[in-house]
Amino acid sequence: MGKDKSEKLLSRICYGFADIYGGGAFVVISTFFTVFLTKALGMPPALVGTIPLIGKIWDAVTDPMMGNIADRTQSKFGAKRFWILVGSIISAITFIVMWVPFLAGGSIAGQYIFYVLMYMLFSTGFTIVMVPYNGLLPDMISDYTLRSKYSGTRMIFSSLGAIIAGLIPTLMIKDNTDASEYLTVALIFAVIFLVAILVTFAGTWERQKKIRKVSFAATFSQSFTVFRSRSFKLFVLIFIFGQAAADFVTGLAVYYIDDVLNAYGGGNFTKLMGVILISQFLGMILFGPVMSKTSKKAPILFGTPVRMLASFAMLFFSYEGAPFTVILALSFVIGIAMAGTSISIYALLNDLVEVDELITSINRPGICSGMATFTRKIAAGLSSAVIGVLLAMVGYDENLASAGMRQAASTQRGIAYIYVFAQLLLLLITLFLAIIFPITKKEYEIICREIERRKGQDKSTASAEEIAVCEKVTGYKFDKLWNVENAISTRTDEKLGGSL
Repeated sequence: MGKDKSEKLLSRICYGFADIYGGGAFVVISTFFTVFLTKALGMPPALVGTIPLIGKIWDAVTDPMMGNIADRTQSKFGAKRFWILVGSIISAITFIVMWVPFLAGGSIAGQYIFYVLMYMLFSTGFTIVMVPYNGLLPDMISDYTLRSKYSGTRMIFSSLGAIIAGLIPTLMIKDNTDASEYLTVALIFAVIFLVAILVTFAGTWERQKKIRKVSFAATFSQSFTVFRSRSFKLFVLIFIFGQAAADFVTGLAVYYIDDVLNAYGGGNFTKLMGVILISQFLGMILFGPVMSKTSKKAPILFGTPVRMLASFAMLFFSYEGAPFTVILALSFVIGIAMAGTSISIYALLNDLVEVDELITSINRPGICSGMATFTRKIAAGLSSAVIGVLLAMVGYDENLASAGMRQAASTQRGIAYIYVFAQLLLLLITLFLAIIFPITKKEYEIICREIERRKGQDKSTASAEEIAVCEKVTGYKFDKLWNVENAISTRTDEKLGGSL
């Protein structure tokens, strides 16, 4: 079904459209939600920071549950497309309710409970759309090359969604203490996201297949076994620290521009977000050929030191009246380097499927991808919580913020230090982890060759060097590999590896 239309550009465009939502929704939230709560509603930053954490934990827990539900669903549209359709409406509604002003100037406890619940509702809507969407392509197309084209188109729309989500709010939110401006932005994006998801629903298809029933308990226990792989654990740490460095840029951008530079007005914040987002888009184009000619770690290894220098240089221009062109130039460099981290992370993830297969004898790309996302969501929530705590530690006054007044000079310096040194610490850890990450092209080919041996497709015998590589990459003793029990058992085996 759909062989002819699968080769059409229009079909790739329709498939990619939904990632305007996937790539854009959390750009709006990570950039403006805490600002909305602290500056427009006057909530304490330390308390506000825990709201995304709770929402992300809830979101992460619901991911494997949603996958199980989708596997149990029978629909004439296809199980995944059915839930994408249902989720489109839920996502639009829940995105709006997150930005409804509630008890402004009233009970802080009441506000906190309300926005925790609203964040959890939105996270559920996001999961209902994105978990089926992430698993849709294999049920649409089986050709490897054609899948790559569809994935590439999707990433373009994801970047487009991030650019739209980063720029439109900055153009519309002129007074960041006016709650009604945030709600207007939410209404606009709810329509954009709804249309984007519906275009994907209408322009895609799905092969019908037999329903696979797995208990919820088994869903969780089997998913968590991927963390027993040494390479997967290192990858997850790279994912956490590398993306957390990006979270600090977007999460603190408004505070840095408004409270440190006193330059929010005059379109300056729009310029800053535009430079960061567009440079990230250009960085993806730049680092693609670099990665193909060197290694998948190269964008991190090349880009991270450059970004560290640019971030450190920001410290010398973190004052009111600083030349904004210099801030924009440094932000451009930071944005390109951020793209290098992102493109490396998602490229490295693909190689972990074969590592997991060598350990378990099962090909589990969905579980590997899902559990990486699971960890990333919790890490993103932790980043928001840490930002809130750090703002409180440097004396951020939510009452001054809601009144549109400047923070104390010591608080301004504190925000600048957080913006710069938090990035430097996270980037240094990311760089170290990337250096010790054990998979290059050589190791990958050894892993694939050993899988062929285990399948009986290669009659050669593993050399001592190859055995050592397999043990280093997997963290397992060689004679414990290719065992289905490694995928379903959560017990601790002292004979297994697992150290970093």
